[in-house]
Amino acid sequence: MEEPVARCDLALPPGWKLLAFETVGSTNDEAMQRADREAAEGTVVWAKRQVKGRGRRGRIWQSPEGNLYSSIIVRPDSSAEVAAQLSFVTALAVGETVAAHIPSGHRIGFKWPNDVQVDGAKIAGILLESAVGPSGMVRQVVIGTGINVGWRPAPGETPYAATSFAALEGEGALEPVLQTYCQAMAGWIARWRQSGFQAIREAWLAQAGNIGQMIEVKTGRDVLTGRFTRLDETGALILEGDDGRITRVTAGEIFPVAA
Repeated sequence: MEEPVARCDLALPPGWKLLAFETVGSTNDEAMQRADREAAEGTVVWAKRQVKGRGRRGRIWQSPEGNLYSSIIVRPDSSAEVAAQLSFVTALAVGETVAAHIPSGHRIGFKWPNDVQVDGAKIAGILLESAVGPSGMVRQVVIGTGINVGWRPAPGETPYAATSFAALEGEGALEPVLQTYCQAMAGWIARWRQSGFQAIREAWLAQAGNIGQMIEVKTGRDVLTGRFTRLDETGALILEGDDGRITRVTAGEIFPVAA
């Protein structure tokens, strides 16, 4: 576990604490170690650079200086199914943050299960990692986000289009973006706890990409094809095949089907 070396004074939500670093292996790893040592909910680990950044399924997340890499500790004391809803909570907070720091006129959307896009290009990714307590309930969730502020992968480096605040002529400083994000996260977490997932689901669907479209869903070895009709009450993707068969998908990657 590293010791914070960078100082940054931000207006954080009440009770939140920022731990700022120049470089870490992974902000999620750093935050999980601190959560294991009883760090409080609202602890934020921020690093200017990661040397072992990762995305879903262990993929490498390129982490040069210029983008925002952070992880937040949340203690839901809930089932794993409920804790997983924090991915949608986070997408809404990231979307609100992006909207506040890029010029107006762009479409901010969500790609199930954990990407935030601007005009169809990825601008942020989300990675949730959790630990279960003796009761079987999730005692801690570390919510990692990478937001492209000053840098984005070049065309061809990723299988998807990517963009950044800089490419959109938006905010270039990381501190204001981090402050907005923390405030937005506190607000959406509070709404989730007070109103339940239904309010989060409706807000997410209002900005969802691929709704009503034919898509492919890659779930490990299987590839499912159908129309993305909705999310169910838990956040699972509901896929309707040409034969009318309904499939509930809880994990996977989605791709549009060429017309």
